[in-house]
Amino acid sequence: MTTQPPSILRLDPRALKILAHPLRSRLLTALRTNGPATSTALAQALETNSGATSYHLRKLASVGLVEETEGGRGRERPWRAATEMHGWTEGDVAGDPDAQAATDWLRRYNLHAFIERMERWLDVQGSWPLPWQDAAGSSDFVLTLSPARLAAFNTDVQALFERYRETPPETAAPQEVIQVYVYAFPLERSPR
Repeated sequence: MTTQPPSILRLDPRALKILAHPLRSRLLTALRTNGPATSTALAQALETNSGATSYHLRKLASVGLVEETEGGRGRERPWRAATEMHGWTEGDVAGDPDAQAATDWLRRYNLHAFIERMERWLDVQGSWPLPWQDAAGSSDFVLTLSPARLAAFNTDVQALFERYRETPPETAAPQEVIQVYVYAFPLERSPR
């Protein structure tokens, strides 16, 4: 079976500024995690109103992050994530203070979202079957790398993700949606 590469949207400064909003980030996460939904269903799930949800979905659509699916009318039109992933580099926002502030907000938002999800897992992990408890986990590593080797490391992590992205057809074991986070950053600079 051939796996198609994931659809990845490279965010420009305008898209970053639009995504750097709590409800918009939550909407995109919900659509990527749970699949297509109407603005009404999203409003209920995210405990907001459908007017705000519709407005923010249109803002996300204006930069290619979400799109309407076929069928439905008005607020009952389903929306979906337009891509599986998005990304940017700091070079994409260099010289644009508002876009730099947006990337800072997004990185901090993602970090807080990770902490909340990990704490939710820790709260319920004991109720999961032991094989899931054993398989789930966290770890940290310290490497000494140049910027080029760190970029290569991230490319290798992406390749590893690709190997596991699609379920082999012969797999009969129960499947769950798994959230994977990778943070790679320099520690405090040592004196030179």
